[in-house]
Amino acid sequence: MTPLPDVIESVDELEHLLSRPTDAAVSALGQLTGDILVLGVAGKMGPTLARMAVRASEAAGVKRRVIGVARFSDPAVRDRLETAGVETIACDLLDPAQLTALPDVPNVVYMPAMKFGSTGQEARTWATNAFLAADCARRFRGSTIVAFSTGNVYGLTPVAGGGSREADAANPAGEYAMSCLGRERLVEHVSRSHGTRCALIRLNYASELRYGVLVDLARKVWAGEPIDLAMGNFNAIWQADANAAALAAFDHAASPPFVVNVAGPETLSVRAVGERFAALMGKPVAFTGREAGDALLSNAQLAHRLFGYPQVTADRMMEWVARWVVAGGTDLGKPTHFEARDGKF
Repeated sequence: MTPLPDVIESVDELEHLLSRPTDAAVSALGQLTGDILVLGVAGKMGPTLARMAVRASEAAGVKRRVIGVARFSDPAVRDRLETAGVETIACDLLDPAQLTALPDVPNVVYMPAMKFGSTGQEARTWATNAFLAADCARRFRGSTIVAFSTGNVYGLTPVAGGGSREADAANPAGEYAMSCLGRERLVEHVSRSHGTRCALIRLNYASELRYGVLVDLARKVWAGEPIDLAMGNFNAIWQADANAAALAAFDHAASPPFVVNVAGPETLSVRAVGERFAALMGKPVAFTGREAGDALLSNAQLAHRLFGYPQVTADRMMEWVARWVVAGGTDLGKPTHFEARDGKF
């Protein structure tokens, strides 16, 4: 595999790197039979996941259609996907007639979600995160489904414990996390009722150069803004590693659903990361508050054992992010609000 670059200089280079498949993803898609439908493909992770599915299939010598479904409010996203070999279908998944009209495909990646703005729009949050998941699971009950969820379903856990594990009881705080647990329960219901093979990906947190907790912290340091330490620790995983794990999870889908945490291996300190960015950028850093003894943290040892260790380390991500921010690189304008301890987004 081509060595990782020391610096990423353009969006094209970034998206090529974000869609580079791992050996586990290539192996899984080499064994998978049939086409892949990616629901909610136009979000933060969907475009590079769909491109990775194309590249992994090609690397495995398998000819298949990868079809991306979304409303495509930004036509440029659709154009880039089609240029990369992803077929696209414009669809409002909340419209039952449009959902029913989608083609029958044996493999489905479910990605629709609503997090930011969920406070004040609780009904829409539940409709998007839970009701829609049940509708899509029923619609594709004859398919194998990999559905994205979140580590937020666990709630806060002691930092010293190393993060929540898959067998831990769910303890969601706030409408977003509760609705995501609702998604999991409804997908599980369909899986148990119809024998639908599913995998649930509890993600915590994907990062690239335009979005993620690391970007939030780097931009605060660069702007001279203080960093709140209340949520003093977090996980971060390179988005390509998260996408690759989701594709590799097709190998492990089951009824009832296979559940797996996807996260970076380190428990990162907000204070230490802020100081690291300050050193990389040649800027001072200021902090407010104190670290709590608990945080939203996931233990991803199962994923690392099954899918391989993440290719990109946290320190490499910090170096890339720092250079990107200093150079004036683009930003998706979607802060993670990871510091929220009450589950309100």
